[in-house]
Amino acid sequence: MSGLKALIFDVDGTLAETERDGHRIAFNQAFADAGLTWHWDVETYGRLLAVTGGKERMLHYWQGLDAEAASGPQARALVAELHRLKTTHYVRLVAEGGIQLRPGVARLLQQAREAGLRLAIATTTTPDNVEALLHATLGSSGMAMFECIGAGDAVPRKKPDPGIYAWVLERMRLAPSQCLAFEDSTNGWKAADAAGLRTVVTTGAYTARDMFPGALAQLDGLGDADHPAQGRVMGQAWSGVVDIPTLREWASPGKPGADAEMA
Repeated sequence: MSGLKALIFDVDGTLAETERDGHRIAFNQAFADAGLTWHWDVETYGRLLAVTGGKERMLHYWQGLDAEAASGPQARALVAELHRLKTTHYVRLVAEGGIQLRPGVARLLQQAREAGLRLAIATTTTPDNVEALLHATLGSSGMAMFECIGAGDAVPRKKPDPGIYAWVLERMRLAPSQCLAFEDSTNGWKAADAAGLRTVVTTGAYTARDMFPGALAQLDGLGDADHPAQGRVMGQAWSGVVDIPTLREWASPGKPGADAEMA
């Protein structure tokens, strides 16, 4: 019998395509609120996604414009205020129904619950953003579907540091071999991999051309009956629907990355 006990999900780009038409827009609205001339178009934001964490992303961008001002005594306070404004705008956008879960996500979450698998989240986005998305897309019980939510500043360093995954695994008292991670980006995959987790990568709008040579699977989504996912699993071409029996097969004992169960 498979030792798979839990599925751990990233949020932005993995559960939903939030970056281009959610976070980016909210950042630009926050900049306007603060009277800044900053504006992140689709291409610029795509480049900035190499920096994980919203506050970190803004500070990196600012340093490129004016390194002296970005290092000044009030810089971090301004960035924190901009991030607060951005979160307010993002939560509103999500509540208005502007963002939906990626195809197959709601199905897989429900199947996991019915199969007795535990669910968790490991993300760099803020808890408020997570709650807004889950409530808007899964209803009032959305948050309760997940046993553990690692988000925001729960750990000091953002992905690709593995800290957020280690934080989640510790609280769930699970070994990496008992879980599968779901990511969409290079930084996310590196974080999960460094934590010892096998990862199913579902690439999205900003990561479709990226390569993940060490991932358990690299697919264009989770797939549904009418639109099967396409990609590679353990180095082999694959097409189909990612469901619980499939995940149990991929995670079966003896597959690469297995290790001992935690005491």
